[in-house]
Amino acid sequence: MTAQELPEPSGKVALVTGASRGIGYGVAEALVARGDRVCITGRGEEALKEAAERLGADRVIAVAGKAHDEAHQALAVERTMEAFGRVDFLINNAGTNPVFGPMAELDLNVVRKVYETNVISALGFAQQTWKAWQKDHGGAIVNIASIAGLTASPFVGAYGMSKAAMVNLTLQLAHEFAPLVRVNAIAPAVVKTQFATALYEGREEEVTAGYPLGRLGVPADIGGAAAFLTSGQSDWITGQTLVVDGGIFLNAGVG
Repeated sequence: MTAQELPEPSGKVALVTGASRGIGYGVAEALVARGDRVCITGRGEEALKEAAERLGADRVIAVAGKAHDEAHQALAVERTMEAFGRVDFLINNAGTNPVFGPMAELDLNVVRKVYETNVISALGFAQQTWKAWQKDHGGAIVNIASIAGLTASPFVGAYGMSKAAMVNLTLQLAHEFAPLVRVNAIAPAVVKTQFATALYEGREEEVTAGYPLGRLGVPADIGGAAAFLTSGQSDWITGQTLVVDGGIFLNAGVG
């Protein structure tokens, strides 16, 4: 989308973490496409800058940093407020999965890192947006969880545990932040991103065969769900986890 194609501003502002590429970028793209102004975060400054330019430099700012760093969380919210004067929506997408193996052999320090990035950072960003804008003006939060947090997830157990915690974090925040702020989660199945390549690369046809809808997800699928959960069409929805999985859970029944 070029600057000339951007819609009129919606008056709303979003902060999307982990958004230089993949699902986070897809979410930011969907929000910009409806007229929101957006702050995107991520670790790579150059990649973020390029993403912001593609999305529309007059509508998007970028703040580089590590998601679990409290100073970065505060700075991202501060810059958003300085640039746009508000922060209506928070989409917690930043995540990591640095380990693949059985639970009995997991390095506990790696598990701690996974929780720091996937769960504690999401709470930190939620605290910051709440204090800066949402507690007085309302808004919505969307946590990007995973179907790995809803079932056993062989060999990515630490990731699955963290995403289960994110689902519960969604419930806790939805209860405490009501009625002004709605908090929901999205639980994707495999989405075709650089983050998830190990789950399908070299065997995409085999993996796709298990999906009733006949394909893996793409970032735009999650972007559309996030746009819905931050829109007026979802004003009576909070504390829910929306499974966006191409129907893969339909194959989990008996027989």
